[in-house]
Amino acid sequence: MAYRWKNDLTMADVTPKAAYLNRRQILAGTMGLGAIGLAGSARAQGLEPNTLEEITSYNNFYEFGTGKNDPAQNAHKLVTAPWSIKLDGMVDRPGDYALDDLLAGLSVEDRLYRFRCVEAWSMVIPWNGIELADILNKVGVQSGARYVAFETVVQPENMIGVQRRVLDFPYVEGLRLDEAMHPLTIMATGIYDEPIYNQNGAPIRLVVPWKYGFKSIKSIVRITLTDREPPTSWNKANAREYGFYSNVNPNVDHPRWSQATERRVGGGLFAARQDTLMFNGYPEVASLYEGMDLTEFY
Repeated sequence: MAYRWKNDLTMADVTPKAAYLNRRQILAGTMGLGAIGLAGSARAQGLEPNTLEEITSYNNFYEFGTGKNDPAQNAHKLVTAPWSIKLDGMVDRPGDYALDDLLAGLSVEDRLYRFRCVEAWSMVIPWNGIELADILNKVGVQSGARYVAFETVVQPENMIGVQRRVLDFPYVEGLRLDEAMHPLTIMATGIYDEPIYNQNGAPIRLVVPWKYGFKSIKSIVRITLTDREPPTSWNKANAREYGFYSNVNPNVDHPRWSQATERRVGGGLFAARQDTLMFNGYPEVASLYEGMDLTEFY
């Protein structure tokens, strides 16, 4: 069931199409109703989407290098077709699914989300994607499942970061099942109504907007339902600095820097830092963590 997440905007909030295009926020070409709606969301929420150039040229994707420009320079080597995803573990219909077959019949939605990196920089990104809950329901979640584990593709011949062993690859991530099933959690297949770029996690990636960006694993080839908390790459690399939950929290600093403020990419050299919002400005997820000490479960 799509469109479970609703905002409080109306067509009166929409930015005129001409004004939006004149700011060159999207590639030249036509813009559908969904994209116009994103423009309205941007203005009404006080959010201005980052440009396509910013979104696609300033990335962390360590399989292609550790520099922010490395993914844009190196990710063209990523082979994205054909693409399949293995669904296994505690699911009713496990198997290796061709991506088109897995997504067939599911609704692609436009989502304008804040994106907050653990490194204390941020963007606003207009994603196109499918609610993860719809994909999981399609394959059937068994009653004992409590967590969802994800795995990124490994193509050593095409990924210079894998060759250099920057991390212990394949990159792996995980969510609690209720986080995965939340309407805000999507599997993104596009940006600005364009197919998602290689450096952004083509052909499909996770987007969990209330968590630090490294939780939103890219170029996914495996999803596993399990009853145990799965390992995650940065937690394995440094558990003290990167917990399993990794919710955006201005009150819990990274051991090496403050998380109270952030730098907006594209804001200019003299732009002031802005306050970081709890759960990155998505208070509707707070009930997921009721009764938990978020300084312990960070």
